[in-house]
Amino acid sequence: MQKNNYEKIIKNKAKGKKLFAVLIDPDKFESTVIISIANRASVDFIMVGGSILSNGNFEKCIQAIKKHTSIPILIFPGNHLQISKNADAILLLSLISGRNPELLIGKHVIAAPLIKSSNLEVLSTGYMLIESGRQTSASYMSNTNPIPSDKTSIAACTAMAGEQLGLKLIYMDAGSGAMNTVSAEMIKKVSKNISIPLIIGGGIDSPKKAVLACKSGADIVVVGNAIEKDVTLIESIAKAIHSYKN
Repeated sequence: MQKNNYEKIIKNKAKGKKLFAVLIDPDKFESTVIISIANRASVDFIMVGGSILSNGNFEKCIQAIKKHTSIPILIFPGNHLQISKNADAILLLSLISGRNPELLIGKHVIAAPLIKSSNLEVLSTGYMLIESGRQTSASYMSNTNPIPSDKTSIAACTAMAGEQLGLKLIYMDAGSGAMNTVSAEMIKKVSKNISIPLIIGGGIDSPKKAVLACKSGADIVVVGNAIEKDVTLIESIAKAIHSYKN
């Protein structure tokens, strides 16, 4: 188990080096081809998780990935049951953009003993859902309203509050299958007002969009839905992100 993932993120942020994470939905994981491509593209992290978990494939998915790569596996939990000691770290998400107490602290209390016994590296993360032009699985399942896409000041203040509460990362997500990505203006506003690493995901389906997120202030770019449709995007997006220079 690799337990220096936050250190890796911090060091790369200090250097201005952008990181790329591939998000895998366990319900849709059918082949390790995607892992072979991720290895070839030198992807920085593989995130595993989803808003809906229906086929009990979570643990099998992580074990299968682990057999074929040394890339760190980060759990991106859709619920408190998505915990595996075979992963390297867990993004402990607190949905700070919403007002659902269960997703701010409630489910975390239930999961705490399991996470502690798993010995996973815990990356406490302020999770912010951003309006993307359509309702996403994340907003529906969390029963919360996303931050409107034009309310950059609300997003910035929310992120600042997350940092002041001691969270290690901020993750702004337009959601799986987003019509629109998090805007460059919002990314810039948030990035300028926090010092902790910023993760951006949702709706990124091209190297151009990935680079724009990096240019706007993202430290880590996450792509999931787009690579389910076209796995070749992994290499082109990885190349674009890794070659980006401030």
